[in-house]
Amino acid sequence: MFDLDSVVENEAEINDLEEVVMGLIVNSGQARSLAYTALKIAKTGDFEKAWELMDQSRLAVNEAHLVQTKLIEADQGEGKTKVSLVLVHAQDHLMTSMLARELVTELIELHEKIK
Repeated sequence: MFDLDSVVENEAEINDLEEVVMGLIVNSGQARSLAYTALKIAKTGDFEKAWELMDQSRLAVNEAHLVQTKLIEADQGEGKTKVSLVLVHAQDHLMTSMLARELVTELIELHEKIK
């Protein structure tokens, strides 16, 4: 039998962490969304606007990465940060956003060369 109470030892601490982690999720999602919008714009040939959107995407992913760095620093490699599903979810968002940005950058460059 799964006992949720044994998993959630300090609910207030977890809620605080989840609030911080939501910033990671929101900024990562924004970065990915801007990157894909930039790719859509690049397909129309408006490369200036596409690169502008990629710059905005970079700023959003940098904000998310800053949150991640603060979490890592707070943990100090000692397991101080309680790992929750929302934290794992946030890490997934950041990783996919960073990958999307790299791939979209390559695709925009290819569209520019073809044009």
